[in-house]
Amino acid sequence: MVSDDDMQFELHRLGLLYWKQDKLDEAEKMYQRALQGYERAWGPDHTSSLDTVNDLGILYADQGKLDEAEKMYQRALQGNEKAWGPDHTSTLDTVNNLGLLYEDQGKLDEAEEMYQRALQGMEKAMGPDHTSTLRMVNNLGVLYEGQGKLDEAEKMYQRALQGYEKACGPDHTSTLNTVHNFGNLYANQGKLDEAEKMYQRALQGNEKALGPDHTTTLDTVVGLGFLYKCRGRLDDAEKMYQRALQGYEKAVGLENFARYEPALMTIWNLGDLFAAQEHLDKAKEMYTRACTGYRALLGPSSRRCQGLESSIAFLDSMQGK
Repeated sequence: MVSDDDMQFELHRLGLLYWKQDKLDEAEKMYQRALQGYERAWGPDHTSSLDTVNDLGILYADQGKLDEAEKMYQRALQGNEKAWGPDHTSTLDTVNNLGLLYEDQGKLDEAEEMYQRALQGMEKAMGPDHTSTLRMVNNLGVLYEGQGKLDEAEKMYQRALQGYEKACGPDHTSTLNTVHNFGNLYANQGKLDEAEKMYQRALQGNEKALGPDHTTTLDTVVGLGFLYKCRGRLDDAEKMYQRALQGYEKAVGLENFARYEPALMTIWNLGDLFAAQEHLDKAKEMYTRACTGYRALLGPSSRRCQGLESSIAFLDSMQGK
């Protein structure tokens, strides 16, 4: 006979499986059922309840539901700090997740504070070369890149890549994630040949490991689209962006697609591409669509919305409107 606790565990595990398959609506249902069962059996502050709360936060962040994600992470953090202490790995995982969320919200100082706390804690708890520590290193690299600190970002990526290749092998998804990030960095530095090598390695590896329509694979497709635009290969760039958008919509569902940040950024990129091709009506359509999504996701005063509104105003001025 299956106990109630075993049932909740299986529901949580099934939710994780659905999440890995990008079946986000099904994953949410499983997590919610597991959480209700754990809360009923053990209480809202039990570590099993908090693990599910943390995973719900990850799911909401993937769905673009950033306010809901933050509520889950804050609940999990407060509970884990009380249950395990501030330096336990479960606590630090949630600290890292909060860093990711703050970065998505453009709160870069808060994100850096979370990442630094998580990294220092993991180095102490697990050692400098543990994969959990390397995940924090990689995330700091992404943040530094977003802040324009490209030398610091490259140091973080080099440390993460060397560590992952040693610990997990060259074709592991964690390794490939850092390879993809190197592609982004090289593209931003104008090192287009090096960027393309990184993107192609990441794309081929993730297509094999995760499939051609997984969101991680599609993120690299978007990177290649940006690279092709920089090289003047505008038709190839459009193909990459369209492939990514179709894949994102399939992966996250139509309901979540309009608030899914990677899709919104791809729509923005497509607008830039159409503008470069002087397809101004198409460009405005993409900018407006992206702005509507970011307004719902981040609020009308966000930097993303302001940037898009400036692009729309510029197009209108070019068309004499």
